Amino acid sequence: MASPADSGTFVQAKGRAPNSVFRAIDLFAGIGGIRLGFQNAFKDRIKFVYSNDNDPACCKTYEANFGKDSIDCQDINKVIESMTSIPNHDILLAGFPCQPFSIAGEQKGFADETRGTLFYSIAKILAERKPACFLLENVSYFEHHDKGKTWRTVRTVLEKELGYIVHAQRLNAKYFGVPQNRPRFFMVGFKEEKASFEFPPERGDPPSLSTILEDHVKENYFLGQIYLNSLNEHRRRHKEKGHGFGYFVLDPQKDIAHTLVVGGMGLERNLVRNTPPPGHWQPGDPDLHKKNIEGIRRLTPRECARLQGYPLWFEIPVSDTHAYKQFANSVAVPVIQAVAEKMLTTLLAAWGEVTINGQLVLDPIADAKQPLDQDFEKETFS
Repeated sequence: MASPADSGTFVQAKGRAPNSVFRAIDLFAGIGGIRLGFQNAFKDRIKFVYSNDNDPACCKTYEANFGKDSIDCQDINKVIESMTSIPNHDILLAGFPCQPFSIAGEQKGFADETRGTLFYSIAKILAERKPACFLLENVSYFEHHDKGKTWRTVRTVLEKELGYIVHAQRLNAKYFGVPQNRPRFFMVGFKEEKASFEFPPERGDPPSLSTILEDHVKENYFLGQIYLNSLNEHRRRHKEKGHGFGYFVLDPQKDIAHTLVVGGMGLERNLVRNTPPPGHWQPGDPDLHKKNIEGIRRLTPRECARLQGYPLWFEIPVSDTHAYKQFANSVAVPVIQAVAEKMLTTLLAAWGEVTINGQLVLDPIADAKQPLDQDFEKETFS
């Protein structure tokens, strides 16, 4: 009899499944923020069997932290043509980009309604592999994109076409222990209709920005005086016209960061002030290529990593340009971990784990890297 680790369907043990290891795939994986959150939550109870992202720089960072050949860098649309690269799995994870949806007239089915969007790749994998559950993540306005049509299409596909019970909610990273205002939209689905799931609550006040700042910062992160002058001039002109300008110098003791974003004034939205570096510009100096007299600087890539809840051991093997983009496009790891912990509770309850006074009692896993070979009576969820 096949073990649950080798089965392509979600199984429920009659009795106990003390060594349950859930297999996961990580799509649109970026640098692995979702994976990291699930590993923190599931610990030895999860094994990643496939990851994919088509950005070579992201793949470099992913491999530096999760091992050589830990990610497939092919275009996901090519991968799903044959599906042979994607193994059976219990959990599908994807932080997919938001693309406009084109509803195809009176035609029916997810292929007609979502083909040409990146969600179609996810839907095809869900249809073919039928994992027990999924977590999808997107920007906060996804719920209201195109007057709500995008989310209605996605939800209809997930529920009506693919047979999942779907839960959705917006969560803000600032209520999960990081000093960043970062609301995101999360979608969680389970094949088992009786699976009970609740999103984690948002709790408490965020820590101050000072908690993630580095003590010693290289001079190159400080703004040049010429550039700072131009920012101030832009702000003055915009103020005269009655509207704002996206340049903020934050108070590390009182403020939290604005959402990390890619491009535009992304870095200038989260400036901080330090002691000016040696040799900075002084009034009367002819050399305006010097760093600014106010000590205003950008956040460093490591500080951006901390804003997203990445641990200090997380390697950043790419240039600053790539690093800023990668962390701005990433998820806040503590939010993912909190959602993953709730999903683990749901999965273990469905697998027949016991509870005492409402708390899960988990048997230890002797070695999660070993395949499961014990047989036990099971039933599949349709």
